[in-house]
Amino acid sequence: MSASHPAPAAPWRSAFLSHVKKMPSPIFTLSTLHHHDTSSATPRSRTVVYRGNWAEIPVNPKNQAPLNPSLYESDIITVTTDARMEKIPELSPDGSHVPQSGGGGPVEAVFWVEETQTQWRLRGRAYLLGQDIDDPSASHVKQEVEKHMRRKKEDDGSSWNWGKEVTAHFGNLSPGIRGSFRNPPPGTKREGKPAPGLGLGQKVEDLDDEIARKNFRVLVIIPDEVDQVDLSDPADGKRWNYRLTGSSWEKNELWP
Repeated sequence: MSASHPAPAAPWRSAFLSHVKKMPSPIFTLSTLHHHDTSSATPRSRTVVYRGNWAEIPVNPKNQAPLNPSLYESDIITVTTDARMEKIPELSPDGSHVPQSGGGGPVEAVFWVEETQTQWRLRGRAYLLGQDIDDPSASHVKQEVEKHMRRKKEDDGSSWNWGKEVTAHFGNLSPGIRGSFRNPPPGTKREGKPAPGLGLGQKVEDLDDEIARKNFRVLVIIPDEVDQVDLSDPADGKRWNYRLTGSSWEKNELWP
């Protein structure tokens, strides 16, 4: 794999990662657009868990999945989600269903870091990575994500595999969370008996569990604008805006 001419590390990256590490639980609000028809859309928000930056999966000693070598870094944040969630079509530009890997719709991620009294807003595009990520049909997704991956070591990247990275994210979850991908379809009426293999409270140990993996997705957010508001000093609040233009970030200090 080749990450050709990616943008250098974002100027906000170091502070953002430092702040997120201070959070007891790295949760944030993810906002999307729900398309009612071709002419109207309304916002939708939900709380999700930050799962590290793409290609920099957090170390979990209980993860039994084979890991990729540490060849890349990125400013792309990740979330794990269920393909049956209502937000899935909201991750495409026009609200259409995303069968497996795909997307590219606009999103905003908002973190409030109590420990540093800082709000981070990351705006950009979101993509889903599914079991087909190594198929030709998903090449457009890989091309978009790859533009923002930086090689850390001299290596041709041939030993780094996208499908392996997706499986590693699945393995990084607890058996109980992995089991949630065998829940009845989220948001559907709770009536009757769930379909065979589905049910609440399951634990999944097998990283290749057919039902769970069919529903599992890694959601990646490629930011092109970041807003940082520092309220640690109430008498002198600070705010910075960062915009990605081409392959470089423009930084401006604003009134908070």
